[in-house]
Amino acid sequence: MIEQLTILAPGLLGGSVAKAAYATKAAKRIVIWSRRPETRRALRKQKFVTEVADTPEAAVQGASLVVIASPVTKIVPLIAQIKAHLAKGCIVTDVGSVKESIVKKGSKLLKDAHFVGSHPMAGSEKTGWENGSPDLFKNRTCFITPLKSTSKRATKSVAQFWKKLGANIVVCDPKKHDNTVAQISHLPQVIASTLCSALLRKDTKVLACAGNGLKDTTRIAGSDSELWREILELNQKEVLKAVHDYQKELAHFEKALKEKNFTLVTRLLARGKLCRERFILR
Repeated sequence: MIEQLTILAPGLLGGSVAKAAYATKAAKRIVIWSRRPETRRALRKQKFVTEVADTPEAAVQGASLVVIASPVTKIVPLIAQIKAHLAKGCIVTDVGSVKESIVKKGSKLLKDAHFVGSHPMAGSEKTGWENGSPDLFKNRTCFITPLKSTSKRATKSVAQFWKKLGANIVVCDPKKHDNTVAQISHLPQVIASTLCSALLRKDTKVLACAGNGLKDTTRIAGSDSELWREILELNQKEVLKAVHDYQKELAHFEKALKEKNFTLVTRLLARGKLCRERFILR
């Protein structure tokens, strides 16, 4: 059991970490800091919170494990802000969906403490700690992304923490992580958002006639646009590769349809069905 878990900037993921840690008894104390005073006031009334701090520096005092749950562009600045207030041997991790730049910069900033990157593949189009769930991480993949120089003990501790919350652990280097999530997370967001953007150029009255197919396909288009802008900015290179590869696949399909090559059209649709079945049944 962790003596003190500190969570900085809890939104949906940070709130879920707190609720899951409380439910699983993963930590004796759960200390939280949020930027907004009104959020701090609301969190003080929650049973899963031991203490709410007014500053990040105060929140990390005595922490064994710090989880930074802020937007990706705020993670490194928060590490810089708290580094002088961390106990020796303290472990800092995050929940950011981009890893290479964050892990390299975060690890450089810490001397007597350890930074280990994390990325739980869990979330929702909803935001805010209020929408968090203690079950959010159950049976979901959580990437752990150490550098070669990262403490093995710290890496193991972070993996054990996420496992305690119910996650399935995948350890890989930060660069491989960014390439992977560009394909399985960032590209789907781009596709859903641009599809909805394209539909706005049509007669929007037809949207009232849409069935579950369009609703399912575009669910994540309801996600926070500013949050996603920051993710795409940090992982621009890998996302552009994923978009390029997808454009080639779409052009291949367009050519087959244009040339009335319905044998190929069927084959491409069947490949998509096979991928979906493998994914949904795993």
